[in-house]
Amino acid sequence: MDNKVAVVTGAGGGLGRMFAQALGEDGWSVALLGRTRATLEETASSMSDAHVVVCDVSDEDSVATAFAEVTGHYGRLDLLVNNAGVPGPTGELHTIDVNAWRSTLETNTTGVFLCTQAAFAWMAGNGGGRIINNGSIAGHSPRAGVAAYAASKAAVASLTVSTSLDGRPYGITATELDIGNAQTALLGSFTGSEPMFDAAEAARLLVAVAAMPAGVSVDQVTVTAAGMPYLGRG
Repeated sequence: MDNKVAVVTGAGGGLGRMFAQALGEDGWSVALLGRTRATLEETASSMSDAHVVVCDVSDEDSVATAFAEVTGHYGRLDLLVNNAGVPGPTGELHTIDVNAWRSTLETNTTGVFLCTQAAFAWMAGNGGGRIINNGSIAGHSPRAGVAAYAASKAAVASLTVSTSLDGRPYGITATELDIGNAQTALLGSFTGSEPMFDAAEAARLLVAVAAMPAGVSVDQVTVTAAGMPYLGRG
């Protein structure tokens, strides 16, 4: 009960699993949120203090229930990692199905908002905390053919700033973590033959940000595979 408590969304695989397990190795108690219990339990199987909570981040009632369960179980909440996300539809703008567009924003943007809102409410009344949003360099420098994903991540970037500003009176800080070409299943369809890097390094960076003292705000961090076409693309 003395451990700091983190919530990681989308913890059933990919970066979410790596984030959660890295935090656990660093001594955090971690609530694992996701849609599929079986994959969450796989994540938890190698962790000493993990609590599985099935949650659809795009559903308001599901999020409210999940955060009530986490704070009821642990009695505290120090860190939220908004990681849950989907790649969304690919293709030229005029070919994108509007329902696929809406679904992407519901998970990638509304999901971040709902989880942030729930965590913020707890943190504001209990001494503050830290929120880390898994953004994307696509939110600032999109690729062609991924309009829904890029737009959703641009909204997350703006929401991160709003969270930081609104959090100042309560000791709540927010970080936008933009990752380029970490080796995960999600990125496989985007990157082609571009350089990739071990996603464990992104997890190590997240743990370092999470461990910062409460008086230190890390507003935005970008980490990419060396040599990937990011700074000059458009």
